[in-house]
Amino acid sequence: MSSESTKEECLAWAAKDPSGVLLPYKFSRRAVGSEDVSLKITHCGICYADVGSTTNKLGYSKYPLVPGHEIVGTVKEVGSNVSHFKVGDHVGVGTYVNSCRDCEYCNEGEEVNCVKGIVFTFNGIDTDGTITKGGYSSYIVVHQRYCFRIPDDYPLALAAPLLCAGITVYNPMIRHGMNRAGKSLGVIGLGGLGHMAVKFGKAFGLKVTVLSTTLSKKEEALSVLGADNFVLSSDQDQMKALSKSLDFIIDTSSGDHPFDPFMALLKTNGVFVLVAFPSEVKFSPANLNPGMKSITGSVAGGTRVTQEMLEFCAAHKIYPKIEIIPIQYVNEALQRVINKDVRYRFVIEIENPLERNHINK
Repeated sequence: MSSESTKEECLAWAAKDPSGVLLPYKFSRRAVGSEDVSLKITHCGICYADVGSTTNKLGYSKYPLVPGHEIVGTVKEVGSNVSHFKVGDHVGVGTYVNSCRDCEYCNEGEEVNCVKGIVFTFNGIDTDGTITKGGYSSYIVVHQRYCFRIPDDYPLALAAPLLCAGITVYNPMIRHGMNRAGKSLGVIGLGGLGHMAVKFGKAFGLKVTVLSTTLSKKEEALSVLGADNFVLSSDQDQMKALSKSLDFIIDTSSGDHPFDPFMALLKTNGVFVLVAFPSEVKFSPANLNPGMKSITGSVAGGTRVTQEMLEFCAAHKIYPKIEIIPIQYVNEALQRVINKDVRYRFVIEIENPLERNHINK
């Protein structure tokens, strides 16, 4: 197809104001350019970022706002210079849809760290100057560089959460050498990101301990997710017994919490990775400097490691635990995300329910 491909109407659900309430919405996406892929969206995961953006928590939401950055579907059109994809391929789109493509990080396949900044999949500025709109919609147009091939035998609905929740923990795990069998990993929080960290940890051959303030998650962590140990982080005796025993910790908890009790669990040369966004990070140097410990942060991942993760999940049959919902249930689902009432990721079935809803409207 040429860059002169005509635009078509896109059906979506959008927030119109900071109430965050999503309603049916129609708009036009840009035409398919020579290096673009147009994909029919079948499923889209719900991330907490969707809640923050629709309600303007950070103060820069642009309405109407169509959220969603855990997008999967099938290719329905490709540009004339697209070489990596063909019509019918299973593909995904993650948290960003553009970058400068010329800085040191882009050149290394680490576009998420682009010097000039990435263009977010929704609420960003697209190549045609319009506001990007996300995956709570019938289709999306994206440059082939930011489109990922999903292995044919991997269910599309299950692939959706990998594009944010999955890669957000996989990327730092690979970067910090957590794929070494026999090492020990602590996972703080057992939500969408945390449960994927447990799954990856077990696939890498690590001894995994879940650290949670919620005792009711113990059975799930041990019996369903396969963690080796569960520690109630509010229990000082349990925490003390774990002192200096972990090689790595991944912190997925965005709620405010103390850091010193967790830093004390690390061995010499231990690494603490923060992938969440609490309001502050505060700890004593006495829990960092002795033992040569490290604390680091991370977000999502570049195109290279994201494709690697998708193939790893397919090869090792690693599947997120999801609850599939129709688009008509999205407002209730977002409220349940706020209430932490989901195990462990909502995935919206976009295709047929969306079309039926707009027909009914």
